[in-house]
Amino acid sequence: MSAPDHAAETVPSALTKSLGARALGLLVLAGIWAVLVTAPSWMGAVGGYTALGTRVLVLALAAMSVNFLLGFTGVLSFGHAAWFGLGAYGAGLALKFLAPSTPLAILAGMLLAGVAGGLLGTLIVRRRGVYFAMVTIAFGQVFYYIAFRWSSLTGGDDGLRGFSRQPIDIGPFTVDILGNADAFYYYVLFFFALVTAAMALILRSPFGRTMLAIRENERRARFLGIAVERHIWVVFTLSCFFMGVAGALYALTNNFADPRGLHYTQSGDFVMMAVMGGMRTFWGPLLGAAVFVVLQDYLSSVTINWMSALGLMFVLVVLFFPRGLLGFIQNQNHNRGPGA
Repeated sequence: MSAPDHAAETVPSALTKSLGARALGLLVLAGIWAVLVTAPSWMGAVGGYTALGTRVLVLALAAMSVNFLLGFTGVLSFGHAAWFGLGAYGAGLALKFLAPSTPLAILAGMLLAGVAGGLLGTLIVRRRGVYFAMVTIAFGQVFYYIAFRWSSLTGGDDGLRGFSRQPIDIGPFTVDILGNADAFYYYVLFFFALVTAAMALILRSPFGRTMLAIRENERRARFLGIAVERHIWVVFTLSCFFMGVAGALYALTNNFADPRGLHYTQSGDFVMMAVMGGMRTFWGPLLGAAVFVVLQDYLSSVTINWMSALGLMFVLVVLFFPRGLLGFIQNQNHNRGPGA
């Protein structure tokens, strides 16, 4: 076969593989959303319950917010629970003192976390590696002790109480998201869809390509004229806004907010979910959060040492599946090749 003939056959083959990969990606995306949308109808049959699915969505959103910074920009924050907790307190305080409006509570939580994160991000954006992680822990612990000590506003160690999510008015209809677990699940799913869509649009934009360039080689990105610190600050701030939505939804889920939501151990859980699922994949943190929450729910009902079991599983995943569970699955499908 001559070289031109070989090249002529290679182009259609590459195009076919590209179209096949795109079709497979769309099929997987449709499958993910089909599972999420139908979850309340099948969770009971597999031993779960709707509130567990709601918790998976909320914590998956938090893990995806961490992964937005870590997995796609390469910057590790061990203090992201601060913005999660601020989102929860923002929602609770808005419901308790401003107005009995659930959408307003989510907006308040998102703004409190995002604005605070953006302001503090200007102070830490020049740090890298372990220094960045340690500074974020320090700021997170500052917020934790403020919430712990300011008992007149936050309730201190007892937490913020006296608020609950309110019904949603949609024109002439009113949806009860307090007494109807399925309705609240779909309400959380709506915000989960909004935030993940925003993340996906950002990652597919030129700005998202710049994020990947910084992750892969920050020095080369800087040589190309990219304002690295400014881009990292924007990504950090956006991640705080997304985390604030997750925190607000968490407060609405429990009708409660407490200082433990701000603690660095909570940040560790979010990082664990992202790494376990696959921190360089978009949907990996969702899988990691589902595994983490379901195992936590089951193991805590059978043993008081459930944290040790989860820690052991995390170590095994890191050792044997360094790309995470979703990364391992994708690698297996890639190795099989077309027609396998």
